Amino acid sequence: MLSYTEENYLKTIYHLSENGSKDVTTNGIADAVNTKPASVSDMLKKLAQKSLIDYIKYQGVTLTDEGRVKALKIIRKHRLWEVFLVNKLSFNWDEVHDVAEELEHIKSPLLIKRLDEFLGFPQFDPHGDPIPTEDGIINHKRSVPLHQMEIGMSGVVVGLNETASSFLQFLDKIGVYIGVKIKVLDKSSFDHSVEIEIDQTSKMMISNEVAKNLNISE
Repeated sequence: MLSYTEENYLKTIYHLSENGSKDVTTNGIADAVNTKPASVSDMLKKLAQKSLIDYIKYQGVTLTDEGRVKALKIIRKHRLWEVFLVNKLSFNWDEVHDVAEELEHIKSPLLIKRLDEFLGFPQFDPHGDPIPTEDGIINHKRSVPLHQMEIGMSGVVVGLNETASSFLQFLDKIGVYIGVKIKVLDKSSFDHSVEIEIDQTSKMMISNEVAKNLNISE
């Protein structure tokens, strides 16, 4: 049995490695979990003793096969609970993360199996992130960040690179959500802001930072 903290570390290491870091550093983990590097080192030693990570001091951290399986199970629970909270309890997509953080530590495999069935076996959470299967398989949708799209190109929003509540609330305000169609009308050479058309109805300028965090499937 893993503690809440151990599960959170495994999930954090997985997310950091998924974002492009082959070897995850102690300082990177410390920043992600908001603690001191010395505390991270102590936890990494415990996880290494349980054969969940490969860890050598002053070098990178990688998940073992067993560690990756456990991390994906935690992520699967988190994302299923987010679907439940939004679809069945009418939470907004900016309200579910912290609640799902608590629910993801429930240990009952049968509960999660029944939850998945009850929800109709969803493949993606409310933010467009893929939900791992029971076997740890992840089906990513092919997409490109909006800021990389050329003028005249269009597609559907399928995922986000940022899920902070303030960002999600901003997207709500401008009418952008998972599944909405966006067309690139113009791009500014000055600040790289992007003029877009949303669902063939409204037009607006968004910053380059916002465009970087919207993943579009053509």
